Amino acid sequence: MAVVGAGFAGLACARQAALAGLRVVLLEKKHAAGARLHTTGMIVKDAVDTIPWLRDVPPDLVRSIEGVKLYAPDLNHVALRAPGYYFWATDAVRFLDWMVELARTAGAEVRFGALFTGARRAGEDQPWQIPLENGEVLQARYIVGADGPHSRVAKSLGLSQNRHFLFGVEHEYARADIEPNYLHCFLDARLAPGYIGWAFAGVGATQVGLARRVTPGHRQGRLDLDAFLRKTANHVTPHGTPLSIRAGMIPCGGLLPRVARPGALLVGDAAGLVSPATAGGIHAALRYAEGAADGIAAFLQGRARDPAEWLPANYPTFRAKRALRRFYELTQSDWMYNRLLATRPMRRVAEWVYFHAKGGERPLEPDKERA
Repeated sequence: MAVVGAGFAGLACARQAALAGLRVVLLEKKHAAGARLHTTGMIVKDAVDTIPWLRDVPPDLVRSIEGVKLYAPDLNHVALRAPGYYFWATDAVRFLDWMVELARTAGAEVRFGALFTGARRAGEDQPWQIPLENGEVLQARYIVGADGPHSRVAKSLGLSQNRHFLFGVEHEYARADIEPNYLHCFLDARLAPGYIGWAFAGVGATQVGLARRVTPGHRQGRLDLDAFLRKTANHVTPHGTPLSIRAGMIPCGGLLPRVARPGALLVGDAAGLVSPATAGGIHAALRYAEGAADGIAAFLQGRARDPAEWLPANYPTFRAKRALRRFYELTQSDWMYNRLLATRPMRRVAEWVYFHAKGGERPLEPDKERA
């Protein structure tokens, strides 16, 4: 089995497949999993509750944040909390390095500097042939595309590709004046059209970011993080220059129409498994990547049908959050949200968006009936 992409989804899938007894090769074009990150690394409590190995994360890689402060464009704000709920800020670089070791310990082979350029096979009962730049040709009975929003696997195998994006920039600062127990989120139609600005005290650094919608077929547009910092200086004040800068495209259109074909699946950002409302995708990346690994193992070991036939029906469609995103884009007005923020309906919507604890999720079990 070949997994392409060493992000959260790819590493979780490779580890789980290896634990299930498969021989797994993970291909990653970068020199390290944490290089050139495009993620804030925020993990929701739902993930911690449902993915057992997250409870073994070294404590110095995460920090709990218990609430959200949501700011109107005029900087009036509401503080939001849910009993027992929290977010994990992570040291995303070291967290992914830790996941690499988990995957290798489970038996997966992780290859960095290995660019996926395409795959082909003679028939559905034949293995995939994956040529590498060094002249080697890998053979794999199954391919999982976990290679991000601009997936080469999706393009090579004729699967759907993301078309709707946010463009985001985030700076990390060693020191900043900020209230530490909150994720601070800022509405501003000029600085962050279609999305928000944010700031929070992470693991050994304060993360400050800004994102905006991208019109399909157009360039992403400019983000003025300096103007954002000037506006929010009374709530977040970084000191010194950034330790690091992250920037990238975030898919926000929800689940893509075609994410599988016989012998191949997309997971994570490649499949559009990112909330259109919050742009959060780590929980879905981990959960459905592990579900894909279990389904593929059952299929290759002769115990179930190809998960390409049934697993995508279990992927979240994000219908309600797509509708919310569309409503927000159509109504985003500083004047309106200055007045709406303190109202009970706005507060309830915000609590649903940020504290989306669910009353039970459908299990991702393989279809036991053989094809």
